[in-house]
Amino acid sequence: MSTREKVARRLLIDGRLVETERVVSSLDPATGEVYGYAPEAGVAEADAAIAAARTAFDTTDWSTNVELRTRCLEQLYRALRDNVEELRELTIAEVGATRTLTHANQLEAPIEIVRYYAELLPTYDFTEDLGTVEVRGQQHHRWVELEAAGVVAAIVAYNYPHQLTLAKLAPALAAGCTVVLKGAPDTPLATLAIGEIIANHTDIPPGVVNVLASSDVAVGERMTTHPDVDMITFTGSTAVGRKIMAAASGTLKRVFLELGGKSAMILLDDADYTQAAVFAAFSVVTHAGQGCALTTRVLVPRAEHDKFAELVAANFAHVRWGDPGDPKTYMGPLISEKQRDKVDGMVQRAVAAGATLVTGGEKAGPGFFYKPTLLANVDPDSEIAQEEVFGPVLALIPYDDEEEAVRIANNSIYGLSGAVFGADNERAKAVARRIRTGTLSVNGGNYFAPDAPFGGYKQSGIGREMGRVGLEEFLERKTLAEVVA
Repeated sequence: MSTREKVARRLLIDGRLVETERVVSSLDPATGEVYGYAPEAGVAEADAAIAAARTAFDTTDWSTNVELRTRCLEQLYRALRDNVEELRELTIAEVGATRTLTHANQLEAPIEIVRYYAELLPTYDFTEDLGTVEVRGQQHHRWVELEAAGVVAAIVAYNYPHQLTLAKLAPALAAGCTVVLKGAPDTPLATLAIGEIIANHTDIPPGVVNVLASSDVAVGERMTTHPDVDMITFTGSTAVGRKIMAAASGTLKRVFLELGGKSAMILLDDADYTQAAVFAAFSVVTHAGQGCALTTRVLVPRAEHDKFAELVAANFAHVRWGDPGDPKTYMGPLISEKQRDKVDGMVQRAVAAGATLVTGGEKAGPGFFYKPTLLANVDPDSEIAQEEVFGPVLALIPYDDEEEAVRIANNSIYGLSGAVFGADNERAKAVARRIRTGTLSVNGGNYFAPDAPFGGYKQSGIGREMGRVGLEEFLERKTLAEVVA
């Protein structure tokens, strides 16, 4: 049996699973070899998907039938759980995620997002009563109704495809929207697998969810400019996010953007440096550093800088990297040779600019591995401190006092996440409140969960995913009034 026969997936358009004449290869990043093939959608398939979503929204009761939407979300949740082992092996092979991580944010945690919205939906009040006012001797009753935003174009990145897909799809469906979803070119099979589960195991009506895979830039452009698309939700780089926002302006579409990050971890002078070193080292190599919210800058009091560098280097020495299918592996590969070259180029330029390479800075193989890398004495204005690397690279930046630490942390176009460590918890929280980011961890606290809004300030994005507010991103508000007396 050929590799293609083992893993080939299909597009989902208007309730039908379809193939295309052109297919693209999907690589196993741990080996660099072809893992499978995905059908390549073109503009014609994008148009068909958008038309199906438009028809489903305009001509069916999907947007108003809360009972149907709840049942379908419950079915989707059960089907994802029933197929979790197949999805796990696919995610390890195509995404390069470690087996351990698939039990958390790469697979099983995202599935719980579906359950969260399935349980929230029946209790969510889609109306708000504003009471009555008297106008020219008459009583006027006013209220607000929350309605689905319409047809949603959802575009996801490669790094956490199930998290990104389900954090968009579940609240959009709960709100009553219809969706055209496009997976990332590097991880198309992971997204198409969700489409096949929807088609085979749920009562979601034809056209409500359409799932595409494509490396054709024209497909993304069509999804973001088509007049029948009402809203765009995108996760990816800030550079692409800017282009999407510009493209959407022609038709004034609603835009949700979850973009890049260059998050800072501040160690206060009374912090537990041993604990902080473990957090800093093992978080930045999670999924080989391919996470937008990872704390890739660590701000250390100047007097403790060298000592902390030694602690982090010692922890890096214990990071087991290699075969992501091995349960003992902590760090897998980068997604592609192109991404590994980008990471290595940034590291080499940082060293040339004056940063100290403490450990790492090396490619390894087979596959697209890059060793955990620590750069010390980093200039806070340098490229490595300002630009997103998306690799297992940690930059240590010394500071002289708390005010300078806050200034350095906020010295970024990004504002996605961050962390503060300090023995005085109230002081640490006070510093955290001064950091201009959408999420923050204090002394290792974990904020990431289906009920917690996630998103960023500044050029890290617009809007929030997950939580009640994640549902409300996909709702419009209509204010109504009637004369009652």
